[in-house]
Amino acid sequence: MKRIWQFGILASAFVVGAPLVAQQTADSVAPESATEGSVQAVSSVIADAYAAREAGQPVVSDNWMVAAANPLAVQAGADVLRVGGSAADAMVAVQVVLGLVEPQSSGIGGGAFLVWYDAASKKLTTLDGRETAPLDATPTLFQDAEGQPLKFFDAVVGGRSVGTPGTPALLAQAHRRWGRAPWPSLFTAGMQLAEEGFTVSPRLAGLVERDTDRLNRFPATAEYFLPNGQGVQAGDTLKNPAYGQTLRTLAEQGADGFYAGPIAADIVRTVQSAPGNPGVLSAVDMSLYQVKERDAVCVTYRAHDVCGMGPPSSGALTVGQILGLLEPYDLAALGAENPESWRLIGDASRLAFADRGRFMADNDYVPMPTKGLVDPAYLTTRSKLLAGDDALPEVAPGNPTFDHASNWADDEAIELPSTSHISIVDAYGNVLSMTTTIENAFGSRLMTNGFLLNNELTDFSFRSHRDGVPIANRLEPGKRPRSSMAPTIVMQDGAPVLAIGSPGGSRIIGYVATAIIGWADWGLNVQEALSMPHLVNRFGTYDLEDGTTATAQADALSAMGFEVQIRSLNSGLHAIEIGETLKGGADPRREGIALGE
Repeated sequence: MKRIWQFGILASAFVVGAPLVAQQTADSVAPESATEGSVQAVSSVIADAYAAREAGQPVVSDNWMVAAANPLAVQAGADVLRVGGSAADAMVAVQVVLGLVEPQSSGIGGGAFLVWYDAASKKLTTLDGRETAPLDATPTLFQDAEGQPLKFFDAVVGGRSVGTPGTPALLAQAHRRWGRAPWPSLFTAGMQLAEEGFTVSPRLAGLVERDTDRLNRFPATAEYFLPNGQGVQAGDTLKNPAYGQTLRTLAEQGADGFYAGPIAADIVRTVQSAPGNPGVLSAVDMSLYQVKERDAVCVTYRAHDVCGMGPPSSGALTVGQILGLLEPYDLAALGAENPESWRLIGDASRLAFADRGRFMADNDYVPMPTKGLVDPAYLTTRSKLLAGDDALPEVAPGNPTFDHASNWADDEAIELPSTSHISIVDAYGNVLSMTTTIENAFGSRLMTNGFLLNNELTDFSFRSHRDGVPIANRLEPGKRPRSSMAPTIVMQDGAPVLAIGSPGGSRIIGYVATAIIGWADWGLNVQEALSMPHLVNRFGTYDLEDGTTATAQADALSAMGFEVQIRSLNSGLHAIEIGETLKGGADPRREGIALGE
């Protein structure tokens, strides 16, 4: 099985001096695509972690583990866990370093969703740190004078797209609930790297090169990423003293130092004065931000309960629907190489995405059939649509049970890949799965106090209505845009057995669902499940990952009636399997690793 699912062109281990043999090519629709190069290994332990990853073997530990997208961030989290910190403590350390070394993907200028299993209470909690629309935002914010939707990057670049950041408040709340280490100590690694400098990775350098024109629009952003008019290069030492000072403020004042005072004022000023595309974020919006605890969404799959973040994320609902629709079908017997498996997975995904486009949004603002969408009876009935031999000629939303009568038009929000995912298990048995983002690569391209601001508002539908019918995910003041982030904890007999998640825009859903299938149905170890070539179908076209054995399915899927496209697919899955030992894996398409002891 390992040989079948091995990449056709292998990515080499990220070790000292080892170049990346191949990664996916640039893709104009996927602005945070993979890049050639390697991360300088800072220790033999990290080099060993990369070697295990590329050999398709998980990192194994007895006590604790952390998996994330950059070795410097993983090391920061490991240092916290090693001295008795909790998974929540380690997450804070990981996130503040990611915001420095992987700024295109996440940071304190963005938002996140967190799923937590508490070993003491044996309960799951989910925290919503999603950005919110400013109070002065209107449903027509992303429309021109004729009421037509703006072009995507005309909306993204500048202040118009910036929502109230949620990540600092989420870090603070997670620490208040579950932290053990002193709050200031969690910023030490981030401050040191910001002030003394870190080595620019090939991935960051390559993405800067591809986005030079947009990064050059705003002086503070250009000065940092394009010093002397040239993009930072892989191997450069990059210092960010402004970010170091921001982290110092957070360490000393907590999240209050972000949402009020000079940092908040600078954020508002940067957004409202953005040349050519100002936004409407205000000091009031900053002061009103709140993290919200939500009910976890869980769906039974095989012997497991697959649990994740509910609305405003569509992640757990859509992953859960895909798995629920596949529950009656024996994917284990069919096998991973069988086109019939991928017909079932592809059409289950299309059906789930049809429901997602019609019904899913921030349920604080619109009534949503959350329970109805994952009701076993509904999924069983809808799964019968998969009983044929060929691709479904068309799909449509179903009729889940509504708590309230409602009628919505289909959404058309554009959600492009960026984002990052963190999985952590601590020595106390607590489990954390958190997906974190500034939305598009480099967000709004606006930078203040050493960090980038999100463009999260472009996750709303640019249209508010279609044919007179309102769209559930339309923009409204204070509302949170729908997301596809799917931080997931898989449970068995009331205990966690897997923590997993990924970046990747709306393809996150397919990445997470198929990795779970690989692990649960096809007997792949956790690293093999993350390395498995991608086949993703959302809206009809079956995307097959270029340069991998996924392309061998092209003819069979085409014969079944699918439109097939071979293209680069860049996930960033990070997962930890929890059993007698901990087994961690990291996506070979990015720079991440798993570490544990």
